[in-house]
Amino acid sequence: MTASTPKGRSRRSFAGTRPVMADVARLAGVSKQTVSRVLNDHPAVRAETREAVLAAMRTLGYRPSRSARSLASGRTRMLGVISFDAARYGPASVLTAVNTAAQAAGYLVSSIALDTADRDTVVRAADRLSAEGADGMIAIAPQEWVGSALAEAGLDTPLVVLDSDLGDGTPVVTADSRTGARLATEHLLGLGHRTVAHIAGPTGWTSADRRTESWRATLAAAGAEVPEPLFGDWSADSGYELGRTLAARPEVTAVFASNDQMALGLLRALYEAGRRVPEDVSVVGYDDIPEAAYLLPPLTTVRTDFAELGGRSLRLLLDRIDAVTDTPVDPLVPVELVVRRSTGPAAPGA
Repeated sequence: MTASTPKGRSRRSFAGTRPVMADVARLAGVSKQTVSRVLNDHPAVRAETREAVLAAMRTLGYRPSRSARSLASGRTRMLGVISFDAARYGPASVLTAVNTAAQAAGYLVSSIALDTADRDTVVRAADRLSAEGADGMIAIAPQEWVGSALAEAGLDTPLVVLDSDLGDGTPVVTADSRTGARLATEHLLGLGHRTVAHIAGPTGWTSADRRTESWRATLAAAGAEVPEPLFGDWSADSGYELGRTLAARPEVTAVFASNDQMALGLLRALYEAGRRVPEDVSVVGYDDIPEAAYLLPPLTTVRTDFAELGGRSLRLLLDRIDAVTDTPVDPLVPVELVVRRSTGPAAPGA
């Protein structure tokens, strides 16, 4: 038996069995309480002691169970996420970003995707995540009525919301849709277009409403005509159908679509109508989907930093779990206009 082998037990005895915390403690020459402190990053553990425990864990192939950590710290290191319309690009990207940030912080994520968001449905989802031991929750709430349901649910678990402000002091993180719409509209006006048509997202969606309001305000501030927006449902199908309407209007020379999928449908409708992009009509989308740079022509769009959305929401949630309330986190995540070849100067006389 070597000096590094636990007393009364050979290294071979671990084959086929899973080492436990007591084995790590014996090999490192410390107490089980010290091992527990190392597992939970307790600041009172000396650096050499921490390294001895970690070395023992590596030697034994010890992997702490989640239940052991929970008993030691009172936490499960599991977070719950409630999402809505998770198949759409924006919510799906936010969910991916939250998962990535949580894993980097050493947390697992249990997520529930809901099709409806009445109060009872939200409460049941929150109760299920609480029963699983979630230390806190993030709600991806893209519609106003989702926020209302969360507010009415009266959750007692630490919560951070993306998009919808509950109005009760719950931390909220959202991309700066108003600035994004302003940048898109100003870009088109700056190219000499007299006004900008708008294919909006469905009413009641927080981001869609903010983009429509900002588009309208930007046109008004520039003294440009404010046409009636056309409302889609985020899909390429709706962009195509509304695009056919716009393509039949010769006075339309610039269009801002509230997401890239609707812009994609619009491009198809303009092509079928013989309206060239950008020579006859300039088009701006929103979100910068991975395919945007490969469309014909490559799509000018507003890029949302979904990784930053996920990171900020997670930092806020972990602070709430730790009862830290004074961390300065800007709730508005910046966006940027990505100019490609779908926009160009207005034709002379247009």
